[in-house]
Amino acid sequence: MREGFRTQRVERAGVSLHTRVAGEGPPLLLLHGHPQTQAMWHRVAPALAQRFTVVLMDLRGYGDSGRPASDAQHGPYTKREMALDALAVMAAHGHARFQVLAHDRGARVAHRLAADHPAAVERLMLLDIAPTLAMYEGTGEAFARAYWHWFFLIQPPPLPEALIESDPARYVRSVMGKRHAGLAAFAPEALAEYERCAAIPGTAAAICEDYRASATTDLAHDRADREQGLRLAQPLRVLWGQEGVVGRCFDVLALWRERALDVSGRALPCGHYIAEEAPEPLLAETFDFFRS
Repeated sequence: MREGFRTQRVERAGVSLHTRVAGEGPPLLLLHGHPQTQAMWHRVAPALAQRFTVVLMDLRGYGDSGRPASDAQHGPYTKREMALDALAVMAAHGHARFQVLAHDRGARVAHRLAADHPAAVERLMLLDIAPTLAMYEGTGEAFARAYWHWFFLIQPPPLPEALIESDPARYVRSVMGKRHAGLAAFAPEALAEYERCAAIPGTAAAICEDYRASATTDLAHDRADREQGLRLAQPLRVLWGQEGVVGRCFDVLALWRERALDVSGRALPCGHYIAEEAPEPLLAETFDFFRS
């Protein structure tokens, strides 16, 4: 994927954001999930760049982006703050309005980006998530067992950080390898990249702060939206893995229709890591949904 993609760093509020861009056409921002980096798009980004100007970025705390110090409210790692990063990245690349394709943690950032900055986001596609607030409020035993890391990472420091830092590669392999497709779903070069970035000093603390923010301040933001009756106005497509946990534990379409006005979507024949497990079905969905 590095071939044909040019690298550019974008600075925002003291945080250096690592980006890559390629292609021509309408701008399309891609946001990755945990515990991954922008490398997760390697099986789809080159094809997307044939129709779109594709902008990849590492979320703060992940990949080769910065890992700012946090605070008691986890403010630097709220999805609202990360959404501002995405907005700054697209502005730096010359795009005031764009479409968004996002997975996992990146999809939660994209949700907040579309809610807070509706004039910037034209359309968005979210992969294998239900709304954060709905998932916490609807947590049952099956979900808690499968998504154990949600509850491990939000524990007070320094325990989760210390355990991750003791063997970052093992943490990555444990989280990713115990899902439907196992580690066989990932190209060796991509897995090596995830492991490399997990070992960068400060990564463990940043990952924990990302999840602690989601379990506290992010929920307050989501509750405020619900109380005010705010719903996304942009066309939204949600896709989930038919072998994954989210579709088994939640009514994905119904929950997103509570949060957005124009929702479509379906399950794809894969597990959680859609872009790496089912790149061809995902590309078909993107070409159908996004305006090129």
